[in-house]
Amino acid sequence: MKGKGNRKTSLWIGSIIILLIIMIPYLLYIHQNISRETKNIETFLGVIKGGYYVSVQTYIYMFFSKFVPLSLLIIWFVTNKHWWVHALIIPISVYLFQLIAVINDSELYVDEVEFIYTVPIAAVIFVILYFIRSKLAIYIGAVDLKKEMDENMKTPRKIG
Repeated sequence: MKGKGNRKTSLWIGSIIILLIIMIPYLLYIHQNISRETKNIETFLGVIKGGYYVSVQTYIYMFFSKFVPLSLLIIWFVTNKHWWVHALIIPISVYLFQLIAVINDSELYVDEVEFIYTVPIAAVIFVILYFIRSKLAIYIGAVDLKKEMDENMKTPRKIG
């Protein structure tokens, strides 16, 4: 009975991750539903202002042009089981810093950041992502173990 519960949980987590991967890129098109002349938009989260970008449409475009790759890189990092996954921390930290610069609309040039500023941000994000990854690693490992056990059960080996 315990095995079915783990399989069901693993299926739900995998399904949610797949849905996120499919749906997140569509966020890049949200700005097309906003008029170029709109200066402020009221949402249930509060008022979104164009700020430095003047138009809310431009601000939303810039925000999601940083948020979408950042979120997909985070999903990739959290769900990856290979040793080179740590290399993803660098682009994650760069996109995070650029996203913060977009939110803090006082920045004059959003994409011109110095790498050294991303190091403290990367350290904090690194710890958070490792915590999440350690929680999901159990499910990733269980799927690999199940595949290996299924293969071993299909081809019995003779001892002797």
